[in-house]
Amino acid sequence: MLPVAVFGQDEITGTDSTVTYPASYFSQYSPVSVNDMLERIPGIDLALGGATSELESRFRGGNRGLGGSSQILIDGKRLAGKANEARSQLDRIAAEDVEYIELVRGTSSDLDVQNSGQLINIVLLESASGSSYGVELGMRHFQDGSVKPEATLSLTGQSGSFNYLVSADMAPGYRVEESLELSMHSDLNFNEIIELEREIDQTNYRFNSNLSWDFNNGDRIALNLLYGETDPPSKLLREITDYNGASPIVTYERERVPAEAYNWEIGGDYERNFANGGKYKLLFIVNDRVGDTTRERFDIANLGDIENKNLFLDSNSSYQEKIVRTSYTWNVAADQGIEVGVEGAQTTQDSALLLGLPLGGEHSEQHGGLTAVDLPNAISTVEEIRYEGFAVHNWRINPRMSLESSLVAEYSEIEQSGDIYNKRDFDFLKPKFDFRYDLNNSSQFRFTLEKFVAQLSFADFSANTNERDEDQDTIAGNPELVQQQSWRYTAYFDYRLPNDGGVVNTRLFYYDFEDDIGRIDISPSPTQLESTNGNVGDGRVVGLDVNASVRLSMLNLPQALVTAGLLVQDSKIFDPLINDDRKVVPYDRGGFNLGYRHDVSSLGLNYGFNYQDRFDGNRAFWDIYNIYYIGSRSNLMLFAEKTGWLGLTYRLEAINVLDHEQKNERRRYVGYFRDDVLDEIERFYVTDGVRYTFKIRGTF
Repeated sequence: MLPVAVFGQDEITGTDSTVTYPASYFSQYSPVSVNDMLERIPGIDLALGGATSELESRFRGGNRGLGGSSQILIDGKRLAGKANEARSQLDRIAAEDVEYIELVRGTSSDLDVQNSGQLINIVLLESASGSSYGVELGMRHFQDGSVKPEATLSLTGQSGSFNYLVSADMAPGYRVEESLELSMHSDLNFNEIIELEREIDQTNYRFNSNLSWDFNNGDRIALNLLYGETDPPSKLLREITDYNGASPIVTYERERVPAEAYNWEIGGDYERNFANGGKYKLLFIVNDRVGDTTRERFDIANLGDIENKNLFLDSNSSYQEKIVRTSYTWNVAADQGIEVGVEGAQTTQDSALLLGLPLGGEHSEQHGGLTAVDLPNAISTVEEIRYEGFAVHNWRINPRMSLESSLVAEYSEIEQSGDIYNKRDFDFLKPKFDFRYDLNNSSQFRFTLEKFVAQLSFADFSANTNERDEDQDTIAGNPELVQQQSWRYTAYFDYRLPNDGGVVNTRLFYYDFEDDIGRIDISPSPTQLESTNGNVGDGRVVGLDVNASVRLSMLNLPQALVTAGLLVQDSKIFDPLINDDRKVVPYDRGGFNLGYRHDVSSLGLNYGFNYQDRFDGNRAFWDIYNIYYIGSRSNLMLFAEKTGWLGLTYRLEAINVLDHEQKNERRRYVGYFRDDVLDEIERFYVTDGVRYTFKIRGTF
């Protein structure tokens, strides 16, 4: 019989909205890291999933600033980091250093952050001194027979009031990809068949540390450091069979893409607690991310013949952030607390793009020995100065009901210089209301209303490479973009089964968008069509997300955990470019996932699988003269893990077991897409093969 989670123990809010899992709950699983512990908690993926706004963040290129939310706390505190944030540390914190783990479903001024859904608080043991070492060594096998090593070394410990976590890791980013493209004319006769082999020989190196000092008077200072480096060069070979002549003609193209990238980050925070219960916090982050990529393409009549360069495309960028956030929190009544503060940030991106083509003009060494092509808005510096004043009010209405209200006043100035100069000011008021009602110890209803303002991607401001269409190497920038805004209405219902039997969660949401971003027409003439990213209008999204994580106690398998999720959604926006309604990207039709884990504690063994997929026909990108459909991206991962010799844990994973073949399609048109004169159909079949990983982990 499994141990039962303790409800309401060591609560933050003083209600039954916190579930506490003591370290003894996990002892039978022989966990090595905090991540191993979290994987045994039903419904943990809901908390780790974060806020729904992260979907747009990943699609548009990331969030700037710190904000007031975080999904993971360590000893009740957030880490002052972005790239170096708490979730990236879960594999590095030894399980033996954990006292208990809390799953917090409530809100309170005592929390170090605003709880945007559910958050995880990892509470570590207190000791006068001591340290532990974590080691993970592994090998990963790819479909072309390549074997790449991976390793993580970590040191965690405490010496009096000083706590430290230092780690270094090496991880393969290697990828080998095979694809087949069938190109057909509008009458479905073959135009071309292209077979492609791509190899990305990438290795990621990362060093990070988290240091903190806790003083007797309740003050706390923390410092977080990160350095990462990766060199992701790639190469590819295309075999092109042309069917437009009397007989098929085979030619080749080769590309080499040398690249390098690195990033670093320094973050820190200071906390002062006062005798009256008030708390002052100061956080800062400084980071930098640099990337340089050069793409060179060569024509080859026959393999081994002389290569003729037909493309040189060089892009480099540098992205820096400097952020300071400070606030003061106090209780205005026994059941009410207020936090007020301000956040300031300076964000700068420098970018440059060089294009060389074999046009027969003067050769330029800077452009790979080809003729330089003048790209408008190719050299750019974008700087944003942003200030946010915020106030958060937490009110425990009664033992079962709470309301968190917040108001953020944002002011920003965005200035672009280089080939184009432009300067604009923006200001927004962003209210948010989060109401929670605990029907009982197991069930909670939650409703949120929020004004959300998406941040702009600086990459859209200037000319950039076009990653979606190899026939269009670059895309123009748009210095007149404005932020997408939306009102978001979300209702949640969370039910925890008795005796830690599992969790069922539903989310019903409706988003009303303004100034959504898509492609807009910037054609210089009706015969020279061109588009770029711009604001296209207003849209809406509605959806239902259902997730369940249930132990199979009814089958006498209490140590077996089944997880399942289903997302269905619909969206609509009228797009002037295509003169028709389309879906709001990236809100497509939805998808599903299914997982299974079985712990056999008597053998020190656990095994299972995770499967995820999107519904076919999910996502389409509309452009001025083509439409690109992205097919499903399913993945089945199998794993087995055994604790054995020397107390080490041995893990075997198989990724993409079904060797899924992604099927995409592009349709090109003569003139505007809206005129519906089909010119070409391109069908892509892409696979990156089955990958196997073997790891050995241990703590000393």
